[in-house]
Amino acid sequence: MKVTLDYGKTGLDVTLPDDRLVGPPLTIQPAPPLADPAAAIGAAIANPIGTRPLADLARGKQTACIVICDITRPVPNKLILPALTKTLEDAGVPRGGITILIATGLHRPNEGEELVELVGEYIAGTYRCVNHHGKEPDEHEYLGTTPNGVPAWIDNRYTRAELKITTGLIEPHLMAGYSGGRKLICPGIAGIETVKVWHGPRFLEHPKADCGSVEGNPVHEENTRIALMAGCDFIVNVCIDGKRQVTGVWAGDMIKAWEEGVRFCREVVKAGVPHQCDVVVTSCAGYPLDTTWYQAVKGLTGALPIVKPGGTIIMAASLTEGLGSPEFRALLDDYRRNDRYATLAVAGRPAGAPPTNRGSRSLHRDVCEMDEWQLVMFQKILGHCRVKVFSQGLSADALRLCNVEPAASIEAALADALTEYGPAARVAVIPKGPYVLPYVVGA
Repeated sequence: MKVTLDYGKTGLDVTLPDDRLVGPPLTIQPAPPLADPAAAIGAAIANPIGTRPLADLARGKQTACIVICDITRPVPNKLILPALTKTLEDAGVPRGGITILIATGLHRPNEGEELVELVGEYIAGTYRCVNHHGKEPDEHEYLGTTPNGVPAWIDNRYTRAELKITTGLIEPHLMAGYSGGRKLICPGIAGIETVKVWHGPRFLEHPKADCGSVEGNPVHEENTRIALMAGCDFIVNVCIDGKRQVTGVWAGDMIKAWEEGVRFCREVVKAGVPHQCDVVVTSCAGYPLDTTWYQAVKGLTGALPIVKPGGTIIMAASLTEGLGSPEFRALLDDYRRNDRYATLAVAGRPAGAPPTNRGSRSLHRDVCEMDEWQLVMFQKILGHCRVKVFSQGLSADALRLCNVEPAASIEAALADALTEYGPAARVAVIPKGPYVLPYVVGA
């Protein structure tokens, strides 16, 4: 079978052995793209879920802050932002009082040509577009500490706005269940001191802190609590299909509208297999999500539910921007030099052997260093299966620093794994990686 994995901006064509596959590639379920997404967005803004129309909320306001995702999320900002800004100006909010705040979390800023790519030439040239800087304490307002001990520091350009709006994409998320809604506020525009605690092992190592999990998920519950502390007057969230066409729009109350979108998303992203597989071939959804190893971890966690203990995930990721932030690169080196993966890695464990770290803690503290939370999630993977990665953006030595096996090609990595697991081994393939929520039927 020939399959195109989402990889960079071009895709990666691979050939897989038909007789070893458990079925066709696991994909997003068919959902018709909206015939006129711009009109649908306008209608959703005018007829919201759980609150008054945005035009009503905007009347009499002099300032508004619209929060958008950064370049790592393929949100159709060029459709959403013109509808929002027109509604605000028509309602009397002066153009100079509108701020578009890029929710970088702790990622790098999006500027220049990248900003134009993100929002379009008209928005970039007409409105005040600014980046969130999570490591700048003077740019945040302290809103108090949650009952779970998380200090809430939120970008003061948002907290001081009279009207607070967030946009975003609803898709499976490796920690919070689904993206969108409250995530644009925390971690999107939260300060580093907030994220270090909220993204600590106490939250992330809870069994419900997982893709597609909302009920009882402490990560979801805590960032919802922080978002409510910050306040949010209106959201516009969308879902997209495999071709990144808009399939649904939900606008209005931060919780009620998001929950409607999650109900839709849950049904279209689920893809079942009859049993766990020895090998899963996957991606990290291509550009813009697979540009760094930090982000690419999401492609691995997404595949985890259908991999046998002691099995193998083979992932393609372009990694054109390397490993990630300087802090993340330093952590990778520290973990490797001090053998902090040793109790978790399955390399060398006999094929099919069960994990050895059930119930263990990856850290003996509740606060992570910057970007360490992605390694906490990665350790869940290493405690369950092996990882092989194909990338033209990182050298084999750099991939070994990440504690994965470099692959000369997807086909070569798969051939090696099938030789190890034997003639009964079965393979699943997820071309769009974390945009799909795989599960074992009947589990």
